[in-house]
Amino acid sequence: MSERVTQVPRKEKTRSVGTIPEYTGFLPDGISNGEMSVLTVDEFETIRLIDLEKQNQEQAAEKMGVARTTVTAIYERARYKLADSVVNGKRLLIEGGNFRCCAAACPKMKKGEDIMRIAVTYENGEIFQHFGKTEQFKLYDIEDGAIKSTQVVGTNGAGHGALAGFLKQAQADVLICGGIGGGAQMAMAESGIKLYGGNSGSADEAVNAFLSGALAQNENPTCDHHGHGEGHSCGDHGCH
Repeated sequence: MSERVTQVPRKEKTRSVGTIPEYTGFLPDGISNGEMSVLTVDEFETIRLIDLEKQNQEQAAEKMGVARTTVTAIYERARYKLADSVVNGKRLLIEGGNFRCCAAACPKMKKGEDIMRIAVTYENGEIFQHFGKTEQFKLYDIEDGAIKSTQVVGTNGAGHGALAGFLKQAQADVLICGGIGGGAQMAMAESGIKLYGGNSGSADEAVNAFLSGALAQNENPTCDHHGHGEGHSCGDHGCH
């Protein structure tokens, strides 16, 4: 009997963007069919680079830090959504996507006054277990107790000390994560970011649990990998 091989989902590479749109969408002037099309920020970036700045796909791929074939696929999706919106009278929203922003773009990652933003250490749909090594955060914008929009942003290689500043710049109000060191916990408190550490499993499910008041706070989510042997765990889960 052959063994069943479990394939690990391939991690999707984040796309670097040079600007974050300061507007969230467009509405047809006249009769609208009431439907909506969502253009992600990385799709918006391909339109900006290729159609507005007249760069070819090789140049756009280099700027976005991905393969040319990836840019081609993103660009084709973006062009279809624009055409669908214009021809069929659909409202066009610009939000979400899997991207990391350049330093100049990050300050534009604004949110409305009535929006609460939750950041989750993120990898392949799960809560990444070592805060200081996280390469991505998934940001959830909450309005009236419900998820309004989400986006996955890269940390640009920021380490322990810089991540608190990254989250503050991203205007995060809440952080949900796995293991997190004592220094980072203090940095979250100083930045006014509410911490829910020591969590594992699905990022989306954790946010829904938070919204329903069912997400528990681990009183000791510290995860210091220096000086620990194999089998070290934080809370009820292993830290990686």
